[in-house]
Amino acid sequence: MRAADQIRPSWEQYLYTLPRFLTEGTAAYRPGLSTMSELLEAMGNPHRALACVHVAGTNGKGSVASLLAAIATASGRRAGLHTSPHLLRVNERLRIDGVPAPGSWLARTIARYRPLFDDVRPSFFEATTALAFLFFAERAVDVAVIETGLGGRLDATNVIQPALSIITSIDLDHTEVLGETVVDIAREKAGIIKAGVPVLSGAAGAANGVLFGIAASCNAPFHQPHAAADSVDSMPDRIRLTARTAANIYPNLEVGLAGTHQAANAVLAIHAAELLFADLVPRTVYDGLRYVTGLAGLRARLELLTLAPTTFLDVAHNPSSLAASLDHLQAHCRGRLFVLFGTMKDKDIERMAEALAAAGARVAACDLDSARSLDAADLRAALQAQGATVIHSGPVAEAWLRVCDAAHEPDAVLATGSHLLAAEVLPLVSG
Repeated sequence: MRAADQIRPSWEQYLYTLPRFLTEGTAAYRPGLSTMSELLEAMGNPHRALACVHVAGTNGKGSVASLLAAIATASGRRAGLHTSPHLLRVNERLRIDGVPAPGSWLARTIARYRPLFDDVRPSFFEATTALAFLFFAERAVDVAVIETGLGGRLDATNVIQPALSIITSIDLDHTEVLGETVVDIAREKAGIIKAGVPVLSGAAGAANGVLFGIAASCNAPFHQPHAAADSVDSMPDRIRLTARTAANIYPNLEVGLAGTHQAANAVLAIHAAELLFADLVPRTVYDGLRYVTGLAGLRARLELLTLAPTTFLDVAHNPSSLAASLDHLQAHCRGRLFVLFGTMKDKDIERMAEALAAAGARVAACDLDSARSLDAADLRAALQAQGATVIHSGPVAEAWLRVCDAAHEPDAVLATGSHLLAAEVLPLVSG
């Protein structure tokens, strides 16, 4: 048994015996809604008591969901937020006003429903999603923001009848499950669109055309931000921007997340809040966006961990999200760039390696605790094949020490590539 398993409470150890996509990949993927429907029926269908917002997309969905939940909390509403994967503890997947579900509630509830889980044998994601619905219903949240796990059409979260569907930017990821083209992937994401339910799109190009067509066929009102943010000022740990919507102009907004790519996510969240909350006031928007990390509990989105050297933690795991993270560091880095990098076998390693090489990064290739992950030796070879400089390969803790020894002011460090890598780095920084 690994050390991490030994310190987990028994209820969490039980959940980890269920098939988990993050570590097992497609072998743990359970497309379809029959298992979820069976689980929820036995639980009393708690999802039907919730006013939900459903959020899908390739990049940005976790940020948009968190920004919207933070605005809701800032407005005085009780906001449930279900996102995945978690970083350190399963509790993080079930948050109300940024606070994870108590372990005592999870222990009691899992003990109650363990015979059901043993009988139905849900995946890890199906079980935690059902628990989130139950937790939010019992705590009578005013709004539940629900992020999809994978895709949309066959995702376990797609049992809900939302008040609003949000689909963020769409790019190539999980192509082995969702399809080989952006259009194919857009069709899968569009599976969350429901008849008559408003749709808010942050997609572009052909993907947006797919969403528009499917929304029209469902008589679902289709919305897009009229303009992205302008006057975006990027700082190491946040951005400042002016956002324009059909209803309002928000000058000098501060978003408590780093990277200019978060401007589009912020505008999408504002537009969603305007569609949902008739009594929305600008102060609520300002407070929600500025204090999103506290109000929603969002972490590891270009999170600034240390200074001298400047160190960021991120969960970018595809070429477009990695490019956005590298752009941020290059904008704020006066010295060398060091990257701790670990990723999964099913990712576009070649394009990510090209991005790291183009950024001039000194990369430490990391082993991750997952059968899905690319081991450090193979990752080193894949990176070097695209011209990237690799200074180390091995376990995360070793890579962290190697980079800490090499990087100094004014260098910058980025730890990225997977939620699993982020989860291993956090204790190294705090410890």
